[in-house]
Amino acid sequence: MIETLDKFGLAHCDLPTMMWNVAVMLRVVAVKIEGGAKSISVFFYLFATVNIVLYFFNYYASMLVFVLVGCRESGDMLAGIMVISISMNSLIGINKLFYIYTHQDKVQSLVADYIAYDRVTAWPGTTALMAALMRNVKTRLILFWAVTMGNAFIFNLQPLVMPSRLNLYDKHVVYGLKFILNITNYPFAVANIVACTFFICYITSSIGGLLIVTCGYSEVRLLTLSQEMRDLWSDAHKHYSENFEGDSHDKHAAKELNNYINYRLQAIVKSHAINIDIVKKLEGLFRNAIAVEFILLTAGLIVDLLGGLGDTYIILPFSIMQVSMDCYLGQKLMDASKVFENAIYDCKWENFDVKNRKTVLLTLMMSQRILSLSAGGVATLSFECLMAMYKAVYSAYTALRSTME
Repeated sequence: MIETLDKFGLAHCDLPTMMWNVAVMLRVVAVKIEGGAKSISVFFYLFATVNIVLYFFNYYASMLVFVLVGCRESGDMLAGIMVISISMNSLIGINKLFYIYTHQDKVQSLVADYIAYDRVTAWPGTTALMAALMRNVKTRLILFWAVTMGNAFIFNLQPLVMPSRLNLYDKHVVYGLKFILNITNYPFAVANIVACTFFICYITSSIGGLLIVTCGYSEVRLLTLSQEMRDLWSDAHKHYSENFEGDSHDKHAAKELNNYINYRLQAIVKSHAINIDIVKKLEGLFRNAIAVEFILLTAGLIVDLLGGLGDTYIILPFSIMQVSMDCYLGQKLMDASKVFENAIYDCKWENFDVKNRKTVLLTLMMSQRILSLSAGGVATLSFECLMAMYKAVYSAYTALRSTME
């Protein structure tokens, strides 16, 4: 048991283990991302179904009743705004869950491609760098999971730290239970909302974890290939000195050096081509889900601002963390692509023969197609995209605010 739990820690940062970590977390919500893994237990299907039903009852059926009927009766529009905001922001996780349910075969194929890519052995000289970079990826995974689940815990502490006027437990959930099912049991309402909150944050952190691992691995491969390119000429001389005798500047040495470089370049080109293909597959798989996420987040943030940050700040971290992580992953992937492109310029290609120079030129042309993620193929995920979204949200908020006043 302890050995199994230890695999979720930083001591195990290889790709198969991290994929296994994500697979185990997703099995709890009846998602199978490893094609060869055993079937998911019926219990987890029931668990996911019950939580999804409770979610839609609490956050949509009860929300609509509370906003359309309860808020009009009480005149408490702030509570209505908060309920709408929570419903919109929480739908981001459910949207991704349903998206994976409907594309589960494609997700399994993507995971299989990454595992197969991991079998393409990296150059021994970059082993230490790859291990350090994969540890950073595992750290991102752990931090994202901890922050997202911590947000659920803090949100569920509202009855203890927030005024009763803003306590949503005895607002829309109790009102919905009473209006729809004629149940007024407060502890039952609390249990419902606590279960839903942890469920939403859990699926968000788990599916986000899949993106973190896949994008992170592609980024790591680009950075290790960059290091391999920079060391290519010096490695060739080292190889020659260890295996041949004589001056490394004569014609025979030049031939042996270029033979070695050609061998290494072929491996680098192959690895880079595989990386390009699986990143395209990853982007094509999640682009629509991310686009819906951006739309929901934009609408949710506008509602939060209209309600006043002094009262709605408790809702913001959940949604901001999601879109910020997506943009961060996209930015890191783009940055790694740029590093690889610069490394090709810096590989001392001027010392190579004509054949190897042509290979370097081909690799350079391939590297200029920057790997990235997008939201619906419209917006490239990056820090610039994140700032543009925040500006758009604030502009929409000021326009609506002036209209309301």
